[in-house]
Amino acid sequence: MDIYTKLTSRYLFPLHERLKGHDTASILAELENSQWLAPDLIAERQGRALRQLLDHAIRTVPYFRQRLDARITRPDRSLEDLLHELPVTDKPTIRAHFADWRAEGADGLTELRTSGSSGEPLRFLLGRHRISFDIAAKWRATRWWAVDVGSREFVLWGSPVETGAQDLIRTIRDHLLRSRLIPARSLDDEHVDAILDRLRRYRPTMMFGYPSALARIARRALDRGDCADAGVRVAFCTSEVLRPEWRAQIAEAFGCRVANEYGARDAGFIARECPHGRLHITAEEVIVEIVDDDGRAVADGVEGEILVTNLAGPEFPFIRYRTGDRGIRSSERCPCGRGLPVLESICGRANDGLVARNGAWIHGSAVNHMIRDIPGLDAYQVVQESREHVVLKLAMTQTPTAEVTSRLSIGIERLLGEGVDVEIRQVAQIPPQPNGKFRHIVNRIDETGTPAAQGAAS
Repeated sequence: MDIYTKLTSRYLFPLHERLKGHDTASILAELENSQWLAPDLIAERQGRALRQLLDHAIRTVPYFRQRLDARITRPDRSLEDLLHELPVTDKPTIRAHFADWRAEGADGLTELRTSGSSGEPLRFLLGRHRISFDIAAKWRATRWWAVDVGSREFVLWGSPVETGAQDLIRTIRDHLLRSRLIPARSLDDEHVDAILDRLRRYRPTMMFGYPSALARIARRALDRGDCADAGVRVAFCTSEVLRPEWRAQIAEAFGCRVANEYGARDAGFIARECPHGRLHITAEEVIVEIVDDDGRAVADGVEGEILVTNLAGPEFPFIRYRTGDRGIRSSERCPCGRGLPVLESICGRANDGLVARNGAWIHGSAVNHMIRDIPGLDAYQVVQESREHVVLKLAMTQTPTAEVTSRLSIGIERLLGEGVDVEIRQVAQIPPQPNGKFRHIVNRIDETGTPAAQGAAS
């Protein structure tokens, strides 16, 4: 690790976080130690933290005060029994009771929205400690791979908040931290070639982004026969299921290791893979349950729905929160020696893309961020019937204005190419798929599960 990275990690980034009012550095110091605790001790700590969270919620959060008995937190109950007495929560519940979800007296909160990858954006609030915990947990997991804050980083992302609205201070900060943010929404050959050329010049130690986007770039690199010596040590993949073929393509193209990550803006930094190939849960921050349709825990090794309880955000609590994902928990202890519990796999997380008229693959996030803030929107779904025809279904509490429909039509046409017919339909509801999950993008051009650009790049 070079001297600049060491100085950035030890001094510059902690100062940056302190100036923002975050206690990130002190949390990181605790996490560096707690990851080596025995699993039963980590579970014991989770139980104490959960009781504190529930006690705070009952006293200060109107929604939980009305629904929970204070006696539920008595210490004679096991963690599992305590969890199963709590109600399951989800996005519709939080939206319906938003005003009663905020802890009384909580101030200085940041309002955020989910990306809407399920077609149902959620508005929520986070306190500084919760934000600090997410950053610290990610920071710790980054260090597992012998890279750190300040190592040269390439970030391939699709949110216009991150890629199109950077002010001067943010730009300066990213340059000081040696992080380069690259828009990854329209990945035709010309844009991918420019990204690869920039990558070779910058020689990042780590990459971070959507696995589908990284795989698209990797395929182009393999076609060109370069970038295997670009200096990349590890590629961190997030926001989608990391498919085996994508992992293999990224590793081959850049000559690097590939690490899976599982997290969400609302639920928190849930898990990241270590160099031994195990997906470790951030147990100091979150409790992860794998449950059946009745909300009861399933055995390790059995697929079920993922519920997350975030222990670090009492100001706007996420308790037994439905992530919309399915997964499998493992009972095996990782050879790395960490006592953190392990997710065997994430089974049901996907974020499809669209195909532009010229064959370029457009990541679904480009549509998410265009649609999610529409007033009165409950859910949406984009169905691409062909390269020339797209249907946008909107489930809304009010009829969309002509201005909204015009903006959406023009925006989608700009994404996919001039002449694409965008049909907008207002519907009563958007039903889930047979597995219970919502697909916000249905691409009829390629229903095989392979990114459409793989067969359309030529």
